[in-house]
Amino acid sequence: MDTITHTLFGLSLYAAVDKKRLTTNEKRALLLTTVVGSNIPDIDVISQWWDTAGRYQMWHRGITHSVFLVPIWAAVLSIVSWLLFRVKGWKWFAMGLLAVFIHNTSDLFNAWGTGYLEPFSSIRVTFGTIPIIDFMLWIIMLVGWLLVRYKRDLSSSRVFKWVWALMIVHLMSQSVQGYMIHQQYAKQYDEFALSAGFIPGQFQIIGKENDKVYISRTTVFTEPKLQVELTSDESVSLEQLFVENPEAKTLYEWSPFVVVVNDDKHIGIYDPRFYRNGESFLYEKMDK
Repeated sequence: MDTITHTLFGLSLYAAVDKKRLTTNEKRALLLTTVVGSNIPDIDVISQWWDTAGRYQMWHRGITHSVFLVPIWAAVLSIVSWLLFRVKGWKWFAMGLLAVFIHNTSDLFNAWGTGYLEPFSSIRVTFGTIPIIDFMLWIIMLVGWLLVRYKRDLSSSRVFKWVWALMIVHLMSQSVQGYMIHQQYAKQYDEFALSAGFIPGQFQIIGKENDKVYISRTTVFTEPKLQVELTSDESVSLEQLFVENPEAKTLYEWSPFVVVVNDDKHIGIYDPRFYRNGESFLYEKMDK
């Protein structure tokens, strides 16, 4: 998910807690734990500062997003809460666990995926059932905020518990639909990937068969409609590309499959899951 969504998750966690009996410092510690915990796995973006090997694509959403690091991040947040606000206790650790777990797990559901099982597996786990920016989640949280803002008799914690319930229902609905589409169409191709659209229930299916890549739009209620057919030059050796452009090798390892470009000027590869308006923004190349 994007940074805005993760931050909204943190604020929604904070709002879902009954704070009537909390002191000022406890409220501050809770806010820090939920908001920072909802963003802290993305601290890996600083790896761009020293990345000279073209590995950022693998480092981002890598080890920092591992489910095995969730308790470590929660412990760090607990220590910071004690240092800043002199607040300690297992409930702060538990809130840290929940905030970081939600971040790492929610990132599994979009096409970008995460290194959820690192360091024991380098596989990028991705389901592709939620878009990178899910406006439906924003709408659900916005409605909750409006209810609390203008219906003063409503309990914030109760409203946002319902907000979380509705977001989970949305996530489950998207995932069930994505699973059904995957089961129906994946066997038709040598390689297959799924990418959720911005409209709930709408998906792109990306299938590769020999040197052809087909990108279609579909729902569980409609037949796939072909959007574009791409040709991948599978005969090209990519060794020189990987030597001249290390980021291309990283992209090749990171993507479930790629389209190979071989034209008069360039040799390159791109991830077809992010193909929009005639190009993919995940594209690495070299000049001939």
